[in-house]
Amino acid sequence: MALINLILQGKGGVGKSFVASLLTQHYKSLDVETVCVDTDPVNGTFLGYESYGVRGIEILDGDDINPRAFDELIQIVMETPEGAAVIVDNGAATFVPLCSYLLEAEVLPLLKREGHEVRFHAVLTGGQGMHDTLKGFDALCGQFPEVDVAVWRNEFFGALRGENGTAFEDLHYYKKNLNRIVGPITLPALKPETFGRDIEEMLRRRLSFDEAIASPEFYVMSKQRLVMYRRAVDEAMSRELPAKGVRAIKPESEDGPPAETAS
Repeated sequence: MALINLILQGKGGVGKSFVASLLTQHYKSLDVETVCVDTDPVNGTFLGYESYGVRGIEILDGDDINPRAFDELIQIVMETPEGAAVIVDNGAATFVPLCSYLLEAEVLPLLKREGHEVRFHAVLTGGQGMHDTLKGFDALCGQFPEVDVAVWRNEFFGALRGENGTAFEDLHYYKKNLNRIVGPITLPALKPETFGRDIEEMLRRRLSFDEAIASPEFYVMSKQRLVMYRRAVDEAMSRELPAKGVRAIKPESEDGPPAETAS
């Protein structure tokens, strides 16, 4: 049994690849084996993280899913070791055709029969993109009522509030799908001159937090802010994301091969 994490959102530029990176780092910090895949045919941002060993699979052929490429993706999932975490980053262009194909090919029942746990991740933003991201989230919940959806509140573009200042938890889309939501996990707005600049530079270089903190090209205080940000997000992930199906892998000991322990 593996935990399959699919980052799905029909709106581009909302932080899907950042979430994929955060998930990868979180599971690695738990000593969980990770299998990373980028299916974004346009940007391939997640693919740029060399230390994650991300595999690129272009699953779109025009506006439709390429069945052979999709078969390769599912084969990777099926061959994933028990207790590992699979992280699949999907582009905005793949959202509608991928959701349709998942239903058409009855992929989720297949994965369930094979003992895998599936979790969707939906990124919601404030500002002008809020309505579009909420609609994408709502569509995901409506099409796949059997799958938990982890909600990521990315407040980089503003807080997620209604027209009259309604709190996020009181929004219609949130209340409607409350029994499906895992989280939410908040990615807070950052001061552009400090935290924002540090995170932006780390993302531009396609570095993990560990790599950026170890890099001589980041100032000491930049590293300190990255440590603080990572700690806050990691604590939220540990609190809000149940580690269903994943196991930490112990290093090989003198007495025999590596052993797995439940996380």
